Parts: sequence; structure tokens; C-alpha cells
Amino acid sequence: MSRLSQFPAESRQLDLFVSAGGDIAARDAQDLMSWPFFSLAKTKRVKPIDFRMGEVSILVEATAEHGMATIWDADVLIWVASQIVEARDAGRATSRLIAATPHEILAFTRRGTGKASYERLKAGLDRLQSTTIATSIRQRDARRRHRFSWINEWKERLDGSGRATGIEMIIPDWFYEGVLDQALVLTIDPAYFALTGGLERWLYRIVRKHGGKQKGGWSFDFQHLHVKSGALSPPKRFAFELRDIVRRQALPGYSLSLDHALGRERLNFVSIPLDPFDAAMRRVGFQPVDMS
Repeated sequence: MSRLSQFPAESRQLDLFVSAGGDIAARDAQDLMSWPFFSLAKTKRVKPIDFRMGEVSILVEATAEHGMATIWDADVLIWVASQIVEARDAGRATSRLIAATPHEILAFTRRGTGKASYERLKAGLDRLQSTTIATSIRQRDARRRHRFSWINEWKERLDGSGRATGIEMIIPDWFYEGVLDQALVLTIDPAYFALTGGLERWLYRIVRKHGGKQKGGWSFDFQHLHVKSGALSPPKRFAFELRDIVRRQALPGYSLSLDHALGRERLNFVSIPLDPFDAAMRRVGFQPVDMS
């Protein structure tokens, strides 16, 4: 069971990092944005992701009890990355042992803060803890793979009366080191949390990583995107869903278009300049209304 009443020796070797809460920028780890680490489905996925491209290899395995960590569960890791970077930039010490309240995480990720949301958060923490990853990313020898879970352990904090007062979690070295490296973290639009589809959430992250703020934008062919997504849907279904995302212009901050080159369908994307006032409003969760 992942909600342990007491952490073992590892936690006694770590200083407790208490989250700052408040209004801070949302930040994502670029490695998680670039590669297929999460299930994009809302139904339980047990089939592993076994991905290889060049020197990059990723194996993600799930348990039958909890299933694979989903791209919605990854919101917890975005919250963790945001807290660590905010503290680091302010000169505060950080740690892999993190204390927070569920309300902080749920409010930051724009979710409800009622009992049902809390239960969904706990289920997500269980999936993050039970999903195992083995990857060559950031290993000097491509044949060597680092194995870890997204959360080593987590527990509920209780007061003297046995009432829950918050949670504590230990994140793995691989993720923590990537977040502390300033070159490996990007800010994301808070409107990301309002995206309801697994594919559009994944697509936003890869577009944000590769498109960035480049004037000319970027493009990928559909086949490449399908492979990088790790999705179980067949290519035709994947392409249909991509076209729908383009039709709806569903990704905040980006303009999407399609074309065909050398017999392959391609997705093109370019960032949309954002008015500073709109940017400030988005940061606090207000979605500007299009009056055109």
C-alpha cells in the first residue's frame, strides 16, 4: 500500500521541503513533454509503453491494480516542478521530500477541491507511485537505463486526532535533477489544465517544447507524432483526432494548420503573441473572452 504511516530510512536522510503555495507560474519538465511517459486514456491502461528512437529508450510499466499513470496524473509533477523552481529562484532550499495540502495541488491544477477531487488525487498518487519507468534519457551510456517510479512513496499526514492535514511525497532523483537544471524546465500556459482530452494535453506539451516561441514555428508528420505519443489508438483514429484538434484550434497560445508533403500529412504550429494583460489574467486562471 502506498499511503504509508511512516516512511523508511530514506526520508530521515532528507530535509522536508514545504510548498510555498500561492500564485506561481506553471512549469513543466522538458523530458516529460518530449517523450511518451504517460497513458493518454481515461480508462485503465496496463499494456506497457515500450519506446525506442535513436539512443532514447523508454519502458513504462503499470500494475493491474492501479494501471499506468495518466497525463492527468502528471499534473502533480507539474505542481512539484513549479514549486521547486519557484523556491530555487527565491534562494530557498529544496528537497525530494515534499509536504503539501491536497487543496494546494487541486487549486493549482484548476480542479475542484471537494471530497471527490481529493479521492481522485489520491488515486492519481497511487498510479504515480506504482508506475515504473526505465529510460536511457540523461544517462551517459545509452545502453544503461535509470529505473524509478514517479513518486517513490507518499503518505497522508495526520494530526493527533487522526485527521488528515496534508500529504508528503518523495520524488525520484531522475525527475528532481531534471527540474533543478534550468535548461530542462519550461513555463506552460495555465489554460493547459482546462484541456480535457488526453491527446490534446499531450500535443500541447510537445508543441510547447518544440515550437516554443520560434517565429517560424515547427512541424511534425502524423506518423512521427503517433509513434512519440505512445497511444494505443490505431494510426487512422489518431489522425482523425489530430485533425479535430486542429479544427477546434484547441491548444492555448498556438495556431495549428495541416499540409501534405512527400505524401505525408503534417501538423504545423506557431505561437500566437499574447497580450501582457491577457497573460497576467491567464496566470490567475481567468480565460479572456473572444469578442470578435
